[in-house]
Amino acid sequence: MKVLMINVVCGIRSTGRICTDLAVALEEQGHEVKIAYGREDVPEKFQKYAVRIGSDLDVKLHGIKARLFDEAGFGSKKATEKFIDWVKEYDPDIIHLHNIHGYYLNIEVLFKYLKTCGKKIIWTLHDCWSFTGHCVYFDYVACDKWKRGCYNCPQKKEYPARIGPDMSRKNYIKKRQLFTSISNMTLVTPSQWLSDFLHDSFMKEYDVKVIHNGVDTEVFRPVESNVKEQYFCTDKKIILGVAAVWDKRKGLSSFIELSKKLDDTYRIILVGLTKEQIKGLPSNMIGIERTNSVKELVELYSAAAIFVNPTLEDNYPTTNIEAIACGTPVVTYDTGGSPESAKMYGISVAQKDVQALVRAIKNAGTFNPQNVDVDYKTSVQKYMRLYEGEIL
Repeated sequence: MKVLMINVVCGIRSTGRICTDLAVALEEQGHEVKIAYGREDVPEKFQKYAVRIGSDLDVKLHGIKARLFDEAGFGSKKATEKFIDWVKEYDPDIIHLHNIHGYYLNIEVLFKYLKTCGKKIIWTLHDCWSFTGHCVYFDYVACDKWKRGCYNCPQKKEYPARIGPDMSRKNYIKKRQLFTSISNMTLVTPSQWLSDFLHDSFMKEYDVKVIHNGVDTEVFRPVESNVKEQYFCTDKKIILGVAAVWDKRKGLSSFIELSKKLDDTYRIILVGLTKEQIKGLPSNMIGIERTNSVKELVELYSAAAIFVNPTLEDNYPTTNIEAIACGTPVVTYDTGGSPESAKMYGISVAQKDVQALVRAIKNAGTFNPQNVDVDYKTSVQKYMRLYEGEIL
């Protein structure tokens, strides 16, 4: 069986690692796999799977178009046409979509091909972009316009940010036409939370399966490290936070407030900050820039006494399950699908309730693992059943 996955990145960050974990497992079972991606570098060990869509210039031009005209997903036409020519030659049995936004792919060209190709299509949705006219999440601003048709978008400054006219209504109509045109497509969500939203969206007629993401538990596992010595906190309990981008929706302000409420037996370490953000941290917080080193992440997870994820918008955070796989309990806000993983080893508390975070952190020693299954092989088995046409 030949499987083609399409995602914005390959082998890095959460969605990129989900794709390569699946690719490795499929290859071990004798299948052929390619991952078409749009941007950033691919780790050397995964380059055998990688097929680049377009170029850095295509991404920049697409980004400009999105910025000026609110047309994220409608640039990169020539790059996508060239890619579709390659797909026809490669002739996969399964086309598995992941994140198709990110300024690298033209959804009109892609779905024109998917509508007539006769292939089995699976689309794993990692956020809400597919059924809105602009945004990837909407719960932070309590917007439900996507249920009946987007207009006058309240999130023009959020990804995919724009400075031009509001095209959310037009984008919503185009997406509805394109994304409901495929007869043989199955949708997958990593969380029950997102699945519930889909049932209220224009994509509600599709069959939706919930397959929780997993991680490679041979990589993400408890390990020894010198993290405490490296960051001069040998006598401290480390509270860890990890994000690709620390914006207001990822909860940086909650960590700042948390640092004021904890005594000196704790030390907060945040991964993924910019240089400017690191300069602005309180003295009892340690900031680390974003890393694609899995080894470094595993050592940090393992050294932490607790992983805190005060996210205000999320689907099924991979960081939660990476921490759990490394033997570290999770405390998170009751946001999106985040509690679905935290309940395996940890707890969720009300959004923005920093005092509840403090109480949970102090009670972390009482948490016990509950039916923990974060191994990606479980999700691979479910995807294989989907590929082969079995009913989950």
